[in-house]
Amino acid sequence: MEILTMPGLLTVLAVVFIIEGLLPALFPNKWRAYIQQLASQPSGTIRTIGLFMVFIGVLVLVIVRS
Repeated sequence: MEILTMPGLLTVLAVVFIIEGLLPALFPNKWRAYIQQLASQPSGTIRTIGLFMVFIGVLVLVIVRS
């Protein structure tokens, strides 16, 4: 298994920033409403969503890297 190099890591971070910036750039009003709705959720719900996203990310990474 190849270890991720610094240029590879920076490329991954750049793609994350691009993806994360698309929604607020393209749909600022809908994004604001979503963030306000998310802020009103209980901490447990937000934590569950975050853990689910981490799980999916790790699963995709394992599939791609194998």
